[in-house]
Amino acid sequence: MTITVIYDSGFGHTAKLAAAVKTGALQVDGTEVNLIHVSEQEVPWEILEKSDAIIFGSPTYNGLISAKFKAFFEASTKAAWFDFKWRNKIAAGFTNSGALSGDKLNSLISMALFAAQHGMIWVGLDLHPANPESPLPTKDLNGLGSWLGAMAHSENDSPEVTPGESDLKTATYLGKRVAEITASFNK
Repeated sequence: MTITVIYDSGFGHTAKLAAAVKTGALQVDGTEVNLIHVSEQEVPWEILEKSDAIIFGSPTYNGLISAKFKAFFEASTKAAWFDFKWRNKIAAGFTNSGALSGDKLNSLISMALFAAQHGMIWVGLDLHPANPESPLPTKDLNGLGSWLGAMAHSENDSPEVTPGESDLKTATYLGKRVAEITASFNK
């Protein structure tokens, strides 16, 4: 089973989340994971076509996915959408921003809508939000209370400092969840 994590990362925070998603997916036996940064190489469309699941990741800038990630979305029209090459593949997403809200939900909605346009099957989180009584920063999973995908908060610090433990654990959980669901679809 092959899962591809395709992402953009302007400062390294979203790359750190992508690595956590990969770690989670690899916890499921028989899983191979491709990690693709859209800014560092030509998009390997054949790898995406052969993948059983694709997990999208983008920073949220001004309430939207990054321009480079949007360009990848647009390029997929010719490369994959016309022939529905990603139909029935499992899809999921994650995002990150410096603000606590930062309108990250809009980025995840954009990813889910993109996946729907490709005929993909979206996987969200099956986690309750972190306990509101937990001291901040919380170490609980789903600290930002998202169901559509994994969200992270980076406080505009260095990627060596943020995103925090809760957000990285949530990204790892998302990767494992996608791998488990993909495995059940591949039976």
